Amino acid sequence: MELSEAIGYLKEYSGRALRLMEVCGTHTAGIRKNGIPSMLSGRIELVTGPGCPVCVTVSSYIDFLIRLSGDDHNVIVSFADMLRVPGSASSLNNAKAEGADIRYVYSPMDMLKMAAEDRERTYIFAAAGFETTAPVYAALIQVAEEEGIDNIRLLTSLKTMPAAIRRVAAGIDGFLAPGHVAVITGTEEYEALASGLGVPFAVSGFSAEELIASIYALVRMAEKREKKCVNLYPRAVASGGNEKARSLMEEYFESDDAAWRGLGIIPGSGLYLKKEYERFDASSREIMKDDLPSGCRCGEVISGRIHPEDCPLFKTSCTPDSPVGACMVSQEGACFNHYEG
Repeated sequence: MELSEAIGYLKEYSGRALRLMEVCGTHTAGIRKNGIPSMLSGRIELVTGPGCPVCVTVSSYIDFLIRLSGDDHNVIVSFADMLRVPGSASSLNNAKAEGADIRYVYSPMDMLKMAAEDRERTYIFAAAGFETTAPVYAALIQVAEEEGIDNIRLLTSLKTMPAAIRRVAAGIDGFLAPGHVAVITGTEEYEALASGLGVPFAVSGFSAEELIASIYALVRMAEKREKKCVNLYPRAVASGGNEKARSLMEEYFESDDAAWRGLGIIPGSGLYLKKEYERFDASSREIMKDDLPSGCRCGEVISGRIHPEDCPLFKTSCTPDSPVGACMVSQEGACFNHYEG
């Protein structure tokens, strides 16, 4: 089907009301950037899921990093977005302004050179993310072992998607499966989710054309009550995923319970360094508290129960310049995208 035909169909759709969830922050940003909601019938509602790594990072994780940064022997290393995520009382940016040695990098591998040149201090990476980034952190530990760099640690907030999708699935008629994650994991787990939850999944790319094609496919499958997964990102996603990356991830990490911001503890949804590599861990398993600032409704936003505009803090006390909740921090966050939109 031509793109114009798909858009026409979605614009004129008059079937049963459908709620479709994208569970990838990059999809959230792409949907807003390309004005896709305006191309849809009022019978098709798009809602955001728990697919932004910054958005699902709990306040207690930030608090733990700030506490670690208070030791002069520690250097905290992170991606830039994480520096702005609010903890229960402060942020890494605030701690940095107060004198803590906190640095941002573009790749976790940048930390290896820092640590190798400064053996007297411990370099701790704020290792948040999903299956997409877990192999990178595994490779970091692998290289550290090979080069004898023993003064690095990971404070992990690594999560896996399937259990979280099951947690938020009530009332959702179809899912845009996360393309970046599926590059690593493949499509098999989404095929299992489609069958188990009884709703369709579409693994999508990130261009406007790919997103529209995936939404169109979801609507057509939902109309027919199909419970299957289609791969509409075949140039990057194979059924079995990236075997090398999966093998590396499985070598260094194991699953256990994890705290998700606003969603509580989700059993088996976290990735932690295995016992044989625990010397590289900064006590990640201690972070099991999910707490939100007063009035913040991040959890309801990332489970599709409300839109960002329904939060009383949205565009009042919570803005991109002064975020109260993590969903307003990242360019992949639902609240950030609705604010900009």
